[in-house]
Amino acid sequence: MMIKRGLLNRLISHLKAKEISLIVGARQVGKTTVMKELLNLLKKNGEKTVFLNLDFESDKKFFTNQELLLNKLELEIGKSGYVFIDEIQRKENAGLFLKGIFDLTLPYKFIVSGSGSLELKEKIQESLTGRKRIFEMFPVTFKEFVNYSTNYKYENQLDSFFELEKDKTEILLHKYLSYGGYPRIVTEENIIEKKALINEIFRSYIEKDIVSLLNIDMPDSFSQMIRILAGQTGRLLNYSQLASAIGFSTATLKKYLWYAEKTFIVNTLHPYYSNSVKELTKSKTVYFYDHGLRNFSNNSFKMLESHNELGFVFQNFVKNLLEQNIGEKSWRLNFWRTTDKAEVDFVIDKGDELIPVEVKYSIRNDMSIKRSLRSFVEKYSPGKALVINRNYSGTFKLDKTEIIFLPYYKLLTTDQLE
Repeated sequence: MMIKRGLLNRLISHLKAKEISLIVGARQVGKTTVMKELLNLLKKNGEKTVFLNLDFESDKKFFTNQELLLNKLELEIGKSGYVFIDEIQRKENAGLFLKGIFDLTLPYKFIVSGSGSLELKEKIQESLTGRKRIFEMFPVTFKEFVNYSTNYKYENQLDSFFELEKDKTEILLHKYLSYGGYPRIVTEENIIEKKALINEIFRSYIEKDIVSLLNIDMPDSFSQMIRILAGQTGRLLNYSQLASAIGFSTATLKKYLWYAEKTFIVNTLHPYYSNSVKELTKSKTVYFYDHGLRNFSNNSFKMLESHNELGFVFQNFVKNLLEQNIGEKSWRLNFWRTTDKAEVDFVIDKGDELIPVEVKYSIRNDMSIKRSLRSFVEKYSPGKALVINRNYSGTFKLDKTEIIFLPYYKLLTTDQLE
């Protein structure tokens, strides 16, 4: 059974647009699979399609120059149709190459994908300004994971499933927090094989993206950085301490961290502040796009029996849920820390409104909140504040702010951020 990916419908909606549909994401998150699903749908509708993969030498030779590629397309599908190109980052100066073809205004629709390398994220984007729409693809979301795991039986009534099947929901949550959302991991039932596959994904990332594409000269140090970052999830980053632990300069650390972000392994959050004297303005926190890769990097599969360790992973999980809810909106996701060590896990900055978000993994049956959240409410008087937890719903007023206790799964089935 295939995993249904939400990205597919977004790509279908973009098929009639002239711009190149550019799919970017980490290695092995399912880009090729979703492209082939789209290709098969087009074929069933009688459309002309061609699929080229630059990982294959037999296809790569047609990218020597633009004229050769166009001759190949005309041979396969005539003078119009849908052109799928996979692993475009293998082509040097891919952005300029695609720009030249696009500017010919030929009746071909290009759907292009590639791993999140700097070549793809930076140079291609610059060359294709105004000529592409970017679709970022991430590991399988929790919603996609639950639907797949329940054979799509509750696809249109997940809210009821979460409310009525508490025990099953808890089992699925722990499984997802443990092994993450890489498609091959999701579909593999054997625990030992899951761990072996995560190891293979990590090694492939280091060898193919970091060493081959980005020419990192210290791959072992890069791997060590990822492993240390896995243990720093949700915590303030201290660049000098981290660089010293790995054994290279702060400048190199920042460069490597930037590489890790651009290849969709980690992302960092900036602090929210209005008072640069009393609130932190420069320190960042780091999170992983995939919990399974984070746990593998931290060697923490056994540690997940620890409530404290699960708390950090759950916080990472909620951060990803918030990012998915924000989507393509112009909102920003930050965190809040003061010099007095008051802290709020996340702050959603909507421009004209702030929503502080506190995360609690523990099972709750009361509406108590931390002093830090009270401090934020007193300072900024937001219209509402969220306390995301596993099971508890409830609200109360703190001055003019509505404090909303929200089970995490409500972020999947309702729009709580509006």
